[in-house]
Amino acid sequence: MSDKINDERAVNLAAQAVELVATGRAEDGYRALREAASLAPENPEVKAAFLKIQSDDSIHALQKLCTRFVLEHDEEAGKEALNYLNRSAQVPTNVATECLDLVVKAKKIKSKGIQDEMLAGLVRESVAAKSALAKLLLDGSTAAFEQVYDIGDKSANCIVEIVQQSSAWSKESEREKVEADVFQLFLAKLLAVGHDDDGRALKGIARLLATDEGRLHPFIDEEIFDAILCSLDYREPAEVRSQATLVTAKYLELSGEKGQTYLVRFIPSRITKGHGEDLVLAFSAAAAVFPLVPTQAAALFLTEGFLPSLIPLLDKKNKSAKVEQAALNMLSAACLDSGCRAAIKKHCLPWLRLVMDKGKQDRPGLAAVILTKALDPTVRTKDTKGNDTQERTEVNELVPMFKKLLADPLQENKQSSIEGLAYASIQPSIKEDLIGDRLFLARLMDFVKASHPGATTIFGALTLIDHLTRYLPVLSEEQKKMNQLKAYANASKSEAKPDPLEEDPAVSRRCKVIVEAGAVTTFVAISDHLSPASTAVVASIMLSLTRTPALRGKVAQQGGARLLLTKYTAITGVSAIDKQARFAMAHALARILISIDPTLVFPAAGSPPLTSATRPILSLLKQNDAEVSEGPRDLLPIFEALLALTNLASTPSEEATVIIIRQTLGVLEDLLLSKNKMIQRAATELVCNFMTSPAGVEVFADESKAAARRLHILLALADVEDSATRKAAGGALATLTCYEGVVKGIVAKERGVEILLGLCTDENHEIMHRGLVCIDNIAQMQEPAGRQGREKLEGINAVRTLREIADSSSNKVMKTLAAGIVAVLQK
Repeated sequence: MSDKINDERAVNLAAQAVELVATGRAEDGYRALREAASLAPENPEVKAAFLKIQSDDSIHALQKLCTRFVLEHDEEAGKEALNYLNRSAQVPTNVATECLDLVVKAKKIKSKGIQDEMLAGLVRESVAAKSALAKLLLDGSTAAFEQVYDIGDKSANCIVEIVQQSSAWSKESEREKVEADVFQLFLAKLLAVGHDDDGRALKGIARLLATDEGRLHPFIDEEIFDAILCSLDYREPAEVRSQATLVTAKYLELSGEKGQTYLVRFIPSRITKGHGEDLVLAFSAAAAVFPLVPTQAAALFLTEGFLPSLIPLLDKKNKSAKVEQAALNMLSAACLDSGCRAAIKKHCLPWLRLVMDKGKQDRPGLAAVILTKALDPTVRTKDTKGNDTQERTEVNELVPMFKKLLADPLQENKQSSIEGLAYASIQPSIKEDLIGDRLFLARLMDFVKASHPGATTIFGALTLIDHLTRYLPVLSEEQKKMNQLKAYANASKSEAKPDPLEEDPAVSRRCKVIVEAGAVTTFVAISDHLSPASTAVVASIMLSLTRTPALRGKVAQQGGARLLLTKYTAITGVSAIDKQARFAMAHALARILISIDPTLVFPAAGSPPLTSATRPILSLLKQNDAEVSEGPRDLLPIFEALLALTNLASTPSEEATVIIIRQTLGVLEDLLLSKNKMIQRAATELVCNFMTSPAGVEVFADESKAAARRLHILLALADVEDSATRKAAGGALATLTCYEGVVKGIVAKERGVEILLGLCTDENHEIMHRGLVCIDNIAQMQEPAGRQGREKLEGINAVRTLREIADSSSNKVMKTLAAGIVAVLQK
């Protein structure tokens, strides 16, 4: 009876729908049709009404596609609707509202993925859709939340987006109310058993907490925080654990002592229960929170009796693989703290060695890593007799095990082997062992290239390579003396000197091996998938590899220059690690362009263009040194940047030269007046190369006050002790003296002409020649500057000096040039 009533009502609604659409009331018509379809989806008259409405040209294409997808379960129509939305095509307000209503209220949809993407697309592309979803949540937050949440992950994200977007709401008070409701509904989903296998609820909680100003986190009580901590279980999917970590971190930040109290109660209470499942949850939570709140976690870990009572407990449960794994994870995380490392060394070494000997799967490797961290042999490498300590020896013995695990094709998880080698490679002797094993290096490079994008093992492998290639930091004299005093205080004179395996020749040799192993090619292969932290490590490695001039060609040949430029451009953050990475990338690129012709690295017809290399190198001249390094100010990056810019300015690219000239003007004078002779020389050589460009000449020759000041500096540089600086200054002046304004400026300067004449008597023939060209240009300059210049030359008896050169010089070019100037001056 009820079916017959439903059929009759459905037929009436279908007829009304056709009539409403025909009279221009499409929105009401679709609403009637939807209700008819929900009552009797198989009724022939309902289907006929649907087809009739679909054929109406006045109905928007997206609305037809959504209707076919929802009412007919037409998957192809759903895909077409997604294509429409992905094209960012404009969606009319009424269409967006109607389509959103269709998608949200659709039932028995088999293609949940399409429905999920369709809802997300509508909200993304239409302001009206956002407002419509906000209204649904306001009218009934629980019902609307359940409908949208169940559609999928992207739809659940839309809920968060809407409640955080003030523009979607007419009143802020309404938004805040719904936001609080939604937050509590996400929390309820988390507590519901089996409802958050994909981390959907945790993701919503994390995003809402991220912008919480104190209104939401009080809704999290101890029971809920318990559920969040349980989601840190190492057996959970990575997505669930990562979202749980974000929520835990933010809640501990917002809640202060309250959250820490919950945490401190959770871990001991679970351990006290002693059941395997409780132990796994306690150890997993402890492992996850160590990096978040290391001080509080360490305090809990170092609580009197915690570790001594833990080991017997583990011995009783040693048949439980999951408990053993969770405990190892916790101990590994605890090694972040030096006090915890000491405690592990005191209480846990026998158990760790037992796991190494008898453990299964990945656990022996992880136990070996913890052992390596806990022994910390870098604190003291030799005993009083100069022999390796027992700790050093034991770590050395672990290295072959790590290498074997890396090479084992049956060992799917390489995390332990990579992490163990990264820690062990801090030791100089192990660096030499690894660098001498070419087969190991080949496997390491293959492993990095084959790693899944974003895998944590990539960072570990890169850290290992960084240890192999890192040079000792540059120390000031004061820092060197402090290190010596510390060594004497430790009663070890041998430690006052660095290990020979850590000195520059040994590191340079290791860098050569790493380049030959194809490290740069490996970095290029994974460059699109590097995390910010991994990018910073690659930057450090590349800076080390380019330190030796002989390696720069090979680094460039493997794609190093393009890699550096690409990654420099891609780093847009402002954190300390981002700034340091950009600085290292720019510095390494500068080193390559010192030794390699820039046009070979960035050919004219290639991409990126040569001009793109100027920006990173110019940044080295303006970088705040305190932001990118510790210790004394390092002038080497500035010096090498100037050399690279000099090379770039000598290329046929006028555009590159002009960019360099314009961008260096602000710092050029300071560099030319630097107290450091090498910086001063490099800056003067750069100016000399500027003379190939009209823009470079204009900087000194436009007769402005700034130009006169720069010319005065250049004249002074032509009179310094350093011959290379004099030669570069003389070369620039040889070009500049072709211009009347420059000659006027030189004549007006006290000793200006005298300095140029002094170049003519220099022992260096190149400097002498440049001086003679300058004097010749002045002598032959047109009036009135020429007359003033000749008068100056006569006043300092230049003819006698020039005649001596013409008579005594063994160089025919010099003799001819000097004689010619004399002839001009004696006219």
